[in-house]
Amino acid sequence: MKSLGFVPLVVVLGAAGTTLAVTRPAQSEPAAIASLAGVKLDTATFAGGCFWSMERPFDHTAGVVSTTVGYTGGTKANPTYDDVGTRTTGHAESVEVHFDPAKVTYEKLLYIYWHNIDPVTLDAQFCDHGNDYRTAIFYHNDAQRQAAEASKEQLDKSGLFKSPIVTQIAAATTFWKAEEYHQHYADKNPMAYKLYRLGCGRDARLTQLWGSSAEPNVPPL
Repeated sequence: MKSLGFVPLVVVLGAAGTTLAVTRPAQSEPAAIASLAGVKLDTATFAGGCFWSMERPFDHTAGVVSTTVGYTGGTKANPTYDDVGTRTTGHAESVEVHFDPAKVTYEKLLYIYWHNIDPVTLDAQFCDHGNDYRTAIFYHNDAQRQAAEASKEQLDKSGLFKSPIVTQIAAATTFWKAEEYHQHYADKNPMAYKLYRLGCGRDARLTQLWGSSAEPNVPPL
């Protein structure tokens, strides 16, 4: 961390500490929700470049019940991966997170989110470029909006980055589930994913941005 101004973010967004519990990957959405009948779940939606990479941190977060990768923030109904890749639909690759707020706070999810992205690069993440790889927090209610805006403002004021944060904060719109082969891709295809991640330079850039606090909650493949 470059300045003491960043310390409050750790306190607010990572009150339980930056070493977060690692669990088995979250179940698929239908199975998970069915197994928690009667438990009131909440939903968070984040875009942070390649959704293979964004799904893993939340899959391994205690209190997260399910994760689904897909497309949101655009105009085309039922978009495919190829559609979104044209960069004409307005969609971003995203992850939808269903979580038990009694076990994990939205603020902790925000902490995990920020530390797994490059928030100062517009319409690109690492080696992936285009508006479909933009960073965005899609809020589902006013409390989420306020929390997201507060965390972004705190980061901007922290002095950690030389450039302003460009991550979008926008109201959640229809989330379209991605093709099945994309779901939990990194955990199901560890070698292929490791080669992609290495070639994309993700780890080096995250370390450059966040130092030792990069990538919380991402266990080795």
